Amino acid sequence: MTILGIETSCDETSAAVVRDGREVLSCVVHTQAQHVPFGGVVPELASRCHVRLLPGIVEQAVEQSGVGWDALDAVAATRGPGLASSLLVGWSFAKGAALRTGLPLFAVNHIEAHLHSVFLDPAAPPPQECFPRVGLAVSGGHTSIFLLPAPDRVIPLGRTVDDAAGEALDKAAKLLGLGYPGGPVIDRLARGRTPRAGIFPEGTVRDAGACAGLDPALCTSFSGLKTSLLHFVQTHPPRSENDVAQLCCDYQEAVVGALVRRCERALSSTGARFLAVGGGVSLNSRLRAALSESCARLGVRLLLALPRHCGDNAAMVAGLAGIGRGVRSPAAFDLDPSPSWTCGEPTAPAANSETGAIRA
Repeated sequence: MTILGIETSCDETSAAVVRDGREVLSCVVHTQAQHVPFGGVVPELASRCHVRLLPGIVEQAVEQSGVGWDALDAVAATRGPGLASSLLVGWSFAKGAALRTGLPLFAVNHIEAHLHSVFLDPAAPPPQECFPRVGLAVSGGHTSIFLLPAPDRVIPLGRTVDDAAGEALDKAAKLLGLGYPGGPVIDRLARGRTPRAGIFPEGTVRDAGACAGLDPALCTSFSGLKTSLLHFVQTHPPRSENDVAQLCCDYQEAVVGALVRRCERALSSTGARFLAVGGGVSLNSRLRAALSESCARLGVRLLLALPRHCGDNAAMVAGLAGIGRGVRSPAAFDLDPSPSWTCGEPTAPAANSETGAIRA
């Protein structure tokens, strides 16, 4: 299948054409710079930008694919999770495009699409050969661990109970006066430095009730990490750029260590031999290195998305639909955007279930 994908869950406006779930024929991504002065994404500004840019970006993606509208087999778009106003733009456009062209429509879960992004790398093995696998979706808005035991199942194992990993990095950068988005800056400043042990907490979850029935040992809590950094800066103010860079290294190591240790526990408890990692924070060089070392030690195949597919992009949306995942029309046409659409094994086969990824 050759599928047009649309992604507008936050502040990236993206369209892509993907063949058979893996071959990226085109992928156009526009990242909005207008939010930088505000230190975070302003939903109203983001949605207005999507309205203005999406039609042209879709046409550009179809043109760059070299196949044209007549060669498309379906339209897929992110239905959730994400910002409600942003999702509404992309999902409405996708519905209209599908109705106008008579093509089938797929509603795709944003988190599951990130887990599929690793297979957009031509060097990756076929998805059907990588079961069971553990998936880590880690970004500015999401940090969750899943078990994918079979093609039609995604089982939640752990999640953050408060801040996402990317959010924790952005908040630290803001506190240190490094600007927004802060994750890439922290990564750059920390590179080549040796972290000091015990400076910041790992983010252990002690209240099992906060995990919504998931294993607390596989869940994370990053909200206290920023507070710890604040107290450290108040009692040990950085006096030079070198001090700031060292703090970035120490803080980043706490975030990375928490993620790596939970992935190791998930792999050990499930016996999975593959680890797939997607999302914007998966571009972090220290996280990639630490996961590579861990997987080599455990004898696990690490699957990482190509850098251009780590952030929010429509190729992962079209790719996931291309392997038959998502809610397919006619049921999809009855769905509205779902900002809190969870990714996980459905409790019932109803096509409009809000509980997670649905069999197509």
